[in-house]
Amino acid sequence: MNAPLPTDLLPDVRLREVPTAFLDALKARFGAQCSTAQAVREQHGRDESAFTTVPPPAAVVFAESTQDVADAVRLCAEHRVPVIPFGVGSSLEGHLLAVQGGISLDVSRMNRVLSVHAEDLTATVQPGVTRKQLNDAVKDRGLFFPIDPGADASIGGMAATRASGTNAVRYGTMRENVLALEVVTAQGEVIRTGSRAKKSSAGYDLTRLMVGSEGTLGIMTEITVKLYPLPEAISAAICSFPSIEAAVRTTIAIIQMGIPIARCELLDGGTVKMVNAYAKLGLREEPMLLMEFHGSPTGVQEQAELVQEIASEHGGQAFEWATTPEERTRLWTARHNAYFAAIQSKPGCRAISTDTCVPISRLADCLLDSVAEADASGLPYFLVGHVGDGNFHFGYLIDPDNAQERATAEALNDRLVHRALALEGTCTGEHGVGLHKMGFLRDEAGEGAIDMMRTLKQALDPHHILNPGKIFTT
Repeated sequence: MNAPLPTDLLPDVRLREVPTAFLDALKARFGAQCSTAQAVREQHGRDESAFTTVPPPAAVVFAESTQDVADAVRLCAEHRVPVIPFGVGSSLEGHLLAVQGGISLDVSRMNRVLSVHAEDLTATVQPGVTRKQLNDAVKDRGLFFPIDPGADASIGGMAATRASGTNAVRYGTMRENVLALEVVTAQGEVIRTGSRAKKSSAGYDLTRLMVGSEGTLGIMTEITVKLYPLPEAISAAICSFPSIEAAVRTTIAIIQMGIPIARCELLDGGTVKMVNAYAKLGLREEPMLLMEFHGSPTGVQEQAELVQEIASEHGGQAFEWATTPEERTRLWTARHNAYFAAIQSKPGCRAISTDTCVPISRLADCLLDSVAEADASGLPYFLVGHVGDGNFHFGYLIDPDNAQERATAEALNDRLVHRALALEGTCTGEHGVGLHKMGFLRDEAGEGAIDMMRTLKQALDPHHILNPGKIFTT
């Protein structure tokens, strides 16, 4: 029998009372939109993290409008009950777990694209709209939304975690691509931040304050985002390398030469093997870069030729090019299936997922030492990276009930993150803090910054009802 997990490896669960009068008021207001069924609660009490011991929320409310969100939050404020926004449940760091109890506020039914201003390259959507849904809605106008974290995440969840993904090296993250918000505050008031204008000097930047706040400062009910013209030409390629170092050195050279590559993703050989088994592909089971080029036909060809030349100098081989949407989709299947391929490779496992981001010049130093440590540990793992912007992800595959495996994975994660911080990087490039990286945030930001965050939280959410226990303990 496995030993019990040490308490320092588990979330700090401190359930707050959920009064019967509150649940009665919730059911009276929302009727069939409110559920206390065990299966529904359990569905909303789990994400893709390895935390499996947190009790589910006491109830789930399915919001269908901004008014629903405001009314639910007002009831929570009146009874001092925690409320946790829920999109599609794809977060990786325990963001949506009810560590202090309360309710889950599911916004997936708020899934309308409210407006598309093609002439201004903007769209306004409800938080439950997914990235694929938005792109389907705007592609006929020759536009697209570039932020692609891999999963078909909701726009609200992506804004809340300041997501980025495979296109960030060219198009930036959610921080750069959210123009304005409608937000419900902890008091149940509806406010608007920002506008559709491309820039503003009007007061505090409340939009940027909310983007990345992980549902701890307000609940987003409308998001206005930037759109981009569909490139005239798109070409994708995969290239295999004799080592991870060769692939990383190639990436560094591409970025430092200023080649405007749109995507540059790394998979290590073990991850490619997992993907082959999962998706029935025949990719070479060696370290691989997946790349994409956007622009004019001439520009794309020039970029591709330069990159192929650089890769060849580092031992890159077996280039495979794709210019049609169908061919590109097949190549990118490898990257987008990596997480689920890894989970399936070890039945019953969970992934201790982590991501860091470092300056591009320090990428090789950070990544290669981390690979050596992971190999020496004996734990199976997967490795993928948005290496074009210095961001990479490890997933250590563990039996969630095996204390030794979890301790080993957390030790690897600890060394990886502190290595990144020592190289002037960050503890998370895009996953967010959630539960899993609270200690690392303190190491990165310092106590003074944490105190300022607490002050902001106290001012905006004095009763700590908005996703409490995340980012930092309260």
